Amino acid sequence: MITARKFPKITVDLEKCTVPFLCKKCLQICPTVVFHVTRVMAKEERLKEMDPRIDGNYVLFAPRRDKCIMCNKCIEVCPVDAIKIEVG
Repeated sequence: MITARKFPKITVDLEKCTVPFLCKKCLQICPTVVFHVTRVMAKEERLKEMDPRIDGNYVLFAPRRDKCIMCNKCIEVCPVDAIKIEVG
């Protein structure tokens, strides 16, 4: 019998992780490249570059949580304690 693997629930507290491009610690340490940073579309202005140093212009999320091996390196390295991993 084959059982489905349960993927971990990875949450990023965006109130704590406000400038992910300045930190990049979780992006650099994750062995399976779970995390990604994207622009906040609501703030985008045509023909204007978004500054990655300004709070809230970019957000960190985990689109590849199926690749997470739950090594917890991202949690250990996060300076603002913004990442939580739950097995559910």
